[in-house]
Amino acid sequence: MPKSLLQRVSKLYANTSGKNKYAFSLPIEDKIKVGRTAFDIKLKEDDKLGTYILWKNRKYPVEVISQKNNKFEILFNGVSYTYTIETPISMKRLKFLSRKKGASDIETISAPMPGKIVDILVQENAEVRKGEAVLILEAMKMQNEIQSLVDGKIVSIRVRPNDNVMKDELLIEIKKS
Repeated sequence: MPKSLLQRVSKLYANTSGKNKYAFSLPIEDKIKVGRTAFDIKLKEDDKLGTYILWKNRKYPVEVISQKNNKFEILFNGVSYTYTIETPISMKRLKFLSRKKGASDIETISAPMPGKIVDILVQENAEVRKGEAVLILEAMKMQNEIQSLVDGKIVSIRVRPNDNVMKDELLIEIKKS
């Protein structure tokens, strides 16, 4: 009988939609590492909270909202996160394919969560710096500054004030400088 994927692989990678990569070893232990410091965690369930992570004596609810192939969307402590789970082989394939297709000089900013556009702080053809706020997105009665991830020039703005947007919807395109 062939071994399952998890029996054959000793390391997996979680890739977030923000292009961050997190490696974790298998089997998964009850510890997480932040920087060089390890913290004890426990994954638990109860009738009141459902599934939650117990970390530093605090309960953080966690729920898998959707899963398709290796792409997951989870709700962790009320915030939605999207990521893919990759094996070392699939990570090499992704790197190869990204090199092959070439680096684009257009950076896109997508909605990190569903919400309503409150204000747009830039105009097309304007120069922006990395970390500069480009628009305000209201979600769950909180106003969130959405920032540029790169230095560059605004190519197009795909939304207007009072537009309702869905998670991962394209908001702004920036040509890297």
